[in-house]
Amino acid sequence: MSTSGSMRAIIAALLANIGIAITKFIAAAFSGSASMLAEGIHSLADSANQILLIIGGKRSRRQATAAHPFGYGRSRYIYAFMVSIILFSIGGLFSIMEGINKLSEPHELEMVWLPLTVLAVSIVLESFSLRTALREAKHERGKKSLIEFIRHAKSPELPVVMLEDMAALVGLVLAFAGVGLTVITHNPVWDAIGTLSIGVLLILVAAILGAETSSLLIGEGATAEDSTLIRNALEKTPGVKSVIHMKTLYLGPDELMLGAKIEISALDKAKDIVEVIDEAERMVRAAVPATRVIYLEPDVLRKNS
Repeated sequence: MSTSGSMRAIIAALLANIGIAITKFIAAAFSGSASMLAEGIHSLADSANQILLIIGGKRSRRQATAAHPFGYGRSRYIYAFMVSIILFSIGGLFSIMEGINKLSEPHELEMVWLPLTVLAVSIVLESFSLRTALREAKHERGKKSLIEFIRHAKSPELPVVMLEDMAALVGLVLAFAGVGLTVITHNPVWDAIGTLSIGVLLILVAAILGAETSSLLIGEGATAEDSTLIRNALEKTPGVKSVIHMKTLYLGPDELMLGAKIEISALDKAKDIVEVIDEAERMVRAAVPATRVIYLEPDVLRKNS
């Protein structure tokens, strides 16, 4: 992983979700609550998602090969995208199907104290998991809001875990409300409505994750702030008169590629040009350390005839 913080957040979420999933399934079996079953599937899907993120991080560290000269950094994006698919299919669609089934064949809940107790404990555990993710993300997001961090982060793990934990907490509240209203009104329709609400929530979160990770898969350039730092570093390099044009691309969450055409003096010798390029690369890496792959093309501006 790019940081130990990401790994801590993933492991905390994984351990919490495995324990919660087992407890929810037991409670669903004894109570017959559709909301509890949907929440059990939700936690099971989340556990699989955390495992996928760990696998993606491990595969991204493989050495570059002739077939993949820029390495495997984007493996993390691929596995993060798979997470959104699992949330959508296993989590969201299953919950909606279960809710529809409960609406068509409603039945009274049994041992209602059990699902309510499990949901209350799960809310506490998920809160600890979310707190861990928020604490670890704080080091990376700086002054950015949570929404800005989720939308623009190049490392997918923390945003994914944060969204999962937020969805889990909201889902638990919906499940608690569904079971609670069923107990109060003796109408099992509320349990089915809670299940449907959980399904819609998961599909919404899956759509957000899918949109963000697909953008990373297609290829995103440096942020406006980093682009300015890179351009300034090039222009401040002794021997560089101007930056004619430049392009950037993230090869992985921690590796940025830069291609730029820079203007130099037409009187420079080959040795001077090489020294200018070497110094420009050094200054760019000092300004934005993630810029590890750099291709600079020296050129001279030609006046229009």
